[in-house]
Parts: sequence; structure tokens; C-alpha cells
Amino acid sequence: MSESPPTTPVCYRHPGRETYVRCTRCDRPICPDCMQEASVGHQCPECVGEGRRSVRPARTAFGGGTVGRHGYVTKTLIALNVLLMVLSIASDRGGDAVAGGSGFGGLMGGSTPLTDWGSVLGQALFPDGSVHGIAQGEWYRLVTAMFLHYGVIHLLLNMWALWVLGRSLEANLGPLRFLSLYLVAGLGGNVAAYLFSAENATTAGASTAIFGLFAALIVIERRMGRDISAVLPVLVINLVFTLTVPGISIPGHLGGLVTGGVLALLLAYAPRSRRGLFQAVGVVLLLVALIGLAVVRTATLTG
Repeated sequence: MSESPPTTPVCYRHPGRETYVRCTRCDRPICPDCMQEASVGHQCPECVGEGRRSVRPARTAFGGGTVGRHGYVTKTLIALNVLLMVLSIASDRGGDAVAGGSGFGGLMGGSTPLTDWGSVLGQALFPDGSVHGIAQGEWYRLVTAMFLHYGVIHLLLNMWALWVLGRSLEANLGPLRFLSLYLVAGLGGNVAAYLFSAENATTAGASTAIFGLFAALIVIERRMGRDISAVLPVLVINLVFTLTVPGISIPGHLGGLVTGGVLALLLAYAPRSRRGLFQAVGVVLLLVALIGLAVVRTATLTG
């Protein structure tokens, strides 16, 4: 009885192609078009896809995505602030939007129609006889104010700080947690300005969020066991400027500092087992507390 000749293996995906290479994971024969290099040998497309699905995405020490190392949120926030500065200058008819206002020897710019529209303001009578402010239902001011600036010097100082602090925090926290930190700290500073400033005083600038980032950087760096001796002097200098330079919102800066520090503690010390839930609940509770304080202030002004 004659024996049948041995058959040459063919690719399981391309039956017309002979091959002696097999997938190191499932042992099926694969042709050169199907080979995908693995840590050892080659794998077929199905095994590569299954392996990718089974691998958990990389996370930072605080649960965020590692894409934060690219600083996309930081760059977007800077671009948004710069864009609104351009629009603010374009909206001005008095010519002092860039410089010639108050603060830093007159280098700070004056108000513009855009800053009048979006700055923190309790309530005030405008020249046209209308009354505007947060107490009049313009709640958006608590958010828009953190993206508006009085002049280019004001903008440059804040954007430099955002560039330095933001990239480090975004890399450690991840994009979503960093964005939450920035917005909640900015909101906290603006709520503090609303609570403790004169009702007809206006406040604007990213400084409320920036001071929150300073506090957060200290908390995060300490949580990771790093030295913070280089950060503290910079924070102290900024606090001295806040307390001594005319025209700077002390409640806004200190409110942002405290809010950013509290949120950073929640993000950094959340229990690992339920970290995401703990962090999300912490953000929500902090937002509820801030909104509650703003509601109380509004009732005081309108009651």
C-alpha cells in the first residue's frame, strides 16, 4: 500500500499560499502578509487583536491616562485664553485694552466690553441704566472670568505659569483630572471673589485657577515623595504680590489656592480600590458646595 506524500502547510487566511511559519500563540500557519511581529516570533492578526483587548491601558499613579504627558489640555487652555485676549482687544474702543490700565505701574490693560460682559461681578448699574451681575442671573461669569484678562502683561504672566505648572500636573493626573482641577479651582476662586469682594467690583483672570495649580502641584509632588523646595518660594512670591500689588483680587487668588489644594488631596489620596468613583464624587461635592455658597451670596444681595 503506497503512502500519500506529505502536504505543505498553507496560510489559514490565504489557502493558496504555502508557508512553514506558524503563529506563536495559536500555532496556525501564517503567510508573510499575515505575520505580525511579537515579542517572541510572529503572531496572526486575530491573536494580536485579542492580546490588545486583554491588556489594560496604561494609567498614571492617580488613575489618569498617560496621554497627558503630551500636554494637550494645557496647550488648549493657553490657546483659548490667547484667543479671548485677541477678541477682548478687538472689542475695545478706548485703546487701553493692551496696557495703560492699573496694576504693575500701569502696565495692566483696562476693561473692555468683553471683560465687562464676562468678569466676576456681584451687581452694578451700567452707564446705559441696566443692572448686570451674577446676582442678576448672569451665573456664566463664574466660569468666563477665568479665561479673560486685563491686558497682555496680565495674560502673559498667567500663561507662563500655566505652561510650567500645567504640563507637570497633566502628565501626573491625566487630561480629564487635570482639566477638572483647573476648572474647579478657577470656579472656587471666582466664587470667593463673588463672596468677599464689593458687589460692584469686577474680577477676571486665570490667576484663580493658577493658584489652584500651585497648591495641587505641592500636594501631588509630596504624594509622590518628591522634593517641593523649588516650588514653595515661587508660591510665596506670588502670595506676596497678591497681598501687596494694588488691583489684584486677594479673595480670588486665595479661594483658588484653597479649592485647588482640597481637590488635589481628593485626587491624590483616593483609595486605590475605588479611586475613580471616590474622585468623581469628590469633584461633585466640591462643585455643589461652591454653587451653594454662590446661591447664599446671591440671596444676600437680592434679599
